[in-house]
Amino acid sequence: MTSDTPQAPSDNPAELLKQLGTRSIVFVGLMGAGKTVIGRRVASMLDLPFIDSDHEIEAVSRMTVPELFERYGEPEFRALEQRVIQRVLENGPQVLSTGGGAFMNAQTRAAIAAHGVSVWLKADLDTLMERVGRRSGRPLLQTADPRATLERLMTERYPVYATAHVTVLTRDERKEVIADEVMAALETFLCGRGQGAQENAV
Repeated sequence: MTSDTPQAPSDNPAELLKQLGTRSIVFVGLMGAGKTVIGRRVASMLDLPFIDSDHEIEAVSRMTVPELFERYGEPEFRALEQRVIQRVLENGPQVLSTGGGAFMNAQTRAAIAAHGVSVWLKADLDTLMERVGRRSGRPLLQTADPRATLERLMTERYPVYATAHVTVLTRDERKEVIADEVMAALETFLCGRGQGAQENAV
């Protein structure tokens, strides 16, 4: 279910939690989409633990993500990422933010589908470029033309991200607004709230 139309904030988090059960809310999307910031906000709104898969990977390996990429390469990093996410998903309910490439792994997608509700934070190229420019240390953007690299990643990944349970458009807006829209989209998906909300799905 996708919802590019902003929805009213969720007014029944208790029912949402009941329908969520032991599953995790899993944020997916490209770097700069706001998965960690919005994920923390949603976790706080639902009084759930928040986990960042990159932080878990760094804790397990005792290396930073850029160091892992440099030393072992992307395939080895993705294998470790898959194992860490599968382990984390055994401990729901919680809110989990994943790295940009995690959802591209078929086994990771299957684990998320089995143990979670996936939320794609969808952003346009200009929004992502403005945000990723604030931080260094993005291994996949260490190229001569980061914008072209990000555009290629969007082309490759967006069709896969689109298979997430819920899609919410993220943009230059306050995190509270985006988090409210995520809550509303989750409530529509989990609780089937109202015909009008369903008609906003595209």
